[in-house]
Amino acid sequence: MKLFKKLLITIFIFSLVISPAKQNSEEPILRVLSYNIFHGATMKGDFDLDLIASVIKNQNPDLVALQEVDYKTKRSQRMDLALELAKRTDMIPLFGKAMDVHGGEYGEALLSKYTFKKTENHALPYTKGKEPRAALQAIMELQDGSKISIIGTHLDHTGDEKNRIMQARAVNKIVENCDMPTILAGDLNAEPKSKPIEILKEKWTRAFEKDLPTYPSDNPTHKIDYIMYRPQQDWKVINSKVIDEKVASDHCPILVELKLLND
Repeated sequence: MKLFKKLLITIFIFSLVISPAKQNSEEPILRVLSYNIFHGATMKGDFDLDLIASVIKNQNPDLVALQEVDYKTKRSQRMDLALELAKRTDMIPLFGKAMDVHGGEYGEALLSKYTFKKTENHALPYTKGKEPRAALQAIMELQDGSKISIIGTHLDHTGDEKNRIMQARAVNKIVENCDMPTILAGDLNAEPKSKPIEILKEKWTRAFEKDLPTYPSDNPTHKIDYIMYRPQQDWKVINSKVIDEKVASDHCPILVELKLLND
């Protein structure tokens, strides 16, 4: 009887030791959010980071790509918006400057539940008289030991496609010699059948099967916000949606659940 009890205790202790490893071996599912936050200004004409943070937090994302993010500008009350939103959502912030504006800086930001292993802010090409743009990249290690990369970007917003085409090619070049599972998220200011999107599709797979409109938030008619991934065989889309949020920004946030497939 004593031997049997010892055996049961041994089995119980062994199960406690191996259960975390078993859990970590499961294929990770990432909730990825992309959101153009209009530098903190709302459609009510005020400045409300708490509202934007609540929109983000309600979706419980693992990774967030933010566009139109201010860093200590006059119009955004000299705040570091990436840091302030990270505090409110309990995530880790990263800001990437695209240009100087209003006495501060303006660009992209990433929020993550995972610490950053490596980061790089890639300046994108643009023609004289247009706004500089950037692609902010971070590499993270997931709980199962997998390494992934995310790139957040915001392409040129003007009517002429020339800059967007150059910038799409530059984004593709960033991942040209990289096989790491990578996510691309952002406001691309390009409709689904446009030349910039066709260029990006050479390297990336779009996460949304249907071209649901994302802008303007009060009555969306244009699809310009995207989440994409590569290589195609490394990911499976579990769910994707455009979030119906009319006040916090002039864009609707978009969310995709991606499963990282183990070999």
